[in-house]
Amino acid sequence: MILYPAIDLINGECVRLAQGRFDAVTRYDSDPFKRLALFNEEFAEWVHIVDLDGARAGSPQQHELIGRLAQASRAKIQTGGGVRSRAHVQTLLDQGVSAVVVGSAAVKDPREVRGWLRDFGKEHITLALDVLPTRDGDFDAALHGWTEGSGISLWKVLDEYPVGVAQRILVTDVSRDGMLMGPNMDLMRALRQKRPDLDIQASGGVRSVEDLYDLKALGVHGAIVGKAIYEGLIDLKAALNVG
Repeated sequence: MILYPAIDLINGECVRLAQGRFDAVTRYDSDPFKRLALFNEEFAEWVHIVDLDGARAGSPQQHELIGRLAQASRAKIQTGGGVRSRAHVQTLLDQGVSAVVVGSAAVKDPREVRGWLRDFGKEHITLALDVLPTRDGDFDAALHGWTEGSGISLWKVLDEYPVGVAQRILVTDVSRDGMLMGPNMDLMRALRQKRPDLDIQASGGVRSVEDLYDLKALGVHGAIVGKAIYEGLIDLKAALNVG
């Protein structure tokens, strides 16, 4: 399993949100290059970077900074936040990013995003589905930096990407993100059962190395870990050894 240590950016600073709320921000580092260097020193294979300003605005706000981070990194960079067009994807790939995360567009315009997967290569596009649990036990796909629901089920969105069309998928249970309450194992289990063809990345709630081993046992391909690293609850070297 691949560990993706996370760097979430607001105005160029490393932060974490609680449950995707922009009014619940914890700031950690003013210099993301120092945080990236720490991840590189531990030989992380990938680093996950989010332009939260872009996610909220609906268009990229920090692509220049992310490009410089990608150029400075030994690890491969997966990044997203406000990616809404083919030009946004092209710019990030040209800057040295290895995988571009596409969220709201994947829900709202699957036909267009299927074209990106075909033209850029499915290994370079990560579909990000941020989900909100519903009262009936389903999951609603969230939009625009987690600020609104779509009314579209996670499973209906996945039906827009049949076997062979996509490869990488990042699923975040927004209710758990930044809360250190453990990942949604039932959701991950259901994803593995329904779409074994996809390389699933789990996000939201990871709090311990034990959580990572549990995800690995389910066959989850990767895990995004942010707050648990920043708060010192997970030793990065031990976490990287889970894979």
